[in-house]
Amino acid sequence: MALTRRWLVPILSLLLAVTFLAGVATAKKTGQLTVFWGRNKNEGTLRETCDTGLYTTVIISFYSVFGHGRYWGDLSGHDLRPIGADIKHCQSKHISVFLSIGGYGNDYSLPSSQSAADVADNIWNAHMDGRRAGVFRPFGDAAVDGIDFFIDNGSPDHYDELAVKLYNYNKMYRGRTPVRLTATVRCMFPDMRMMKALDAKLFERIHVRFYDDAKCSYNHGGLAGVMAQWNKWTARYPNSEVYLGLVAANLPGKNDNVFVKQLYYDLLPNVQKANNYGGIMLWDRFFDKQTGYGKTVKYWA
Repeated sequence: MALTRRWLVPILSLLLAVTFLAGVATAKKTGQLTVFWGRNKNEGTLRETCDTGLYTTVIISFYSVFGHGRYWGDLSGHDLRPIGADIKHCQSKHISVFLSIGGYGNDYSLPSSQSAADVADNIWNAHMDGRRAGVFRPFGDAAVDGIDFFIDNGSPDHYDELAVKLYNYNKMYRGRTPVRLTATVRCMFPDMRMMKALDAKLFERIHVRFYDDAKCSYNHGGLAGVMAQWNKWTARYPNSEVYLGLVAANLPGKNDNVFVKQLYYDLLPNVQKANNYGGIMLWDRFFDKQTGYGKTVKYWA
């Protein structure tokens, strides 16, 4: 009996270790790290962001005025003049550059089908491969790789039509896809502002923001709170890559930044089991520059 007790603890420890490693083995790392850029002039330039070597995609935010005959973006004090060259520089390093539409403001909506068509036309000609005379191009002749839908305010109407209009520009090209679509959504499923658009099944990636909502942020809802929503997102959109959206630092008044130990041992091994896990999305470059969070999570993504 004494001999049995002596060996019982090591055997149990070994079995637990094997079980843990088996769980890790089923997880899938992609190395894909996306960051939002453009919300703080102190975050550095787009070129500097790409030169860190951390990010595989940078999302410029935001194209935030549209839908009523006006089209404009807000890059929080950044000088627009070098951005076109910076976009090309990032692309030369095989880093995708997307433009995010919408954001936290209230100066956008699509009141009609015609407004959806007009916005698609402006995005195509002002920021992508369209070159219609008379359309102002804030980034010069640089073309972003895709459009991210960050629809956080207003009515959900006609965003499915906007997605279809944008995606249909791809029909003019062979061998490449100049319009790629992603969406950045709230973590509670479904995000009613984007549900109809996402169900058009044109979005290659969905970034789910597991922050700013106590019901599904890790520090408030725990692993169970995250997984309850994560499993719904990944199951509903199996043909889209789903990204785990995290904050690189605690936002004012919030406690949503996941400690790296909990991220490594608890959260990532579970979300990475999904067949369509895509990587990690960080909000945002300014906070990441302050904390260095991306330098750590890059190798676990």
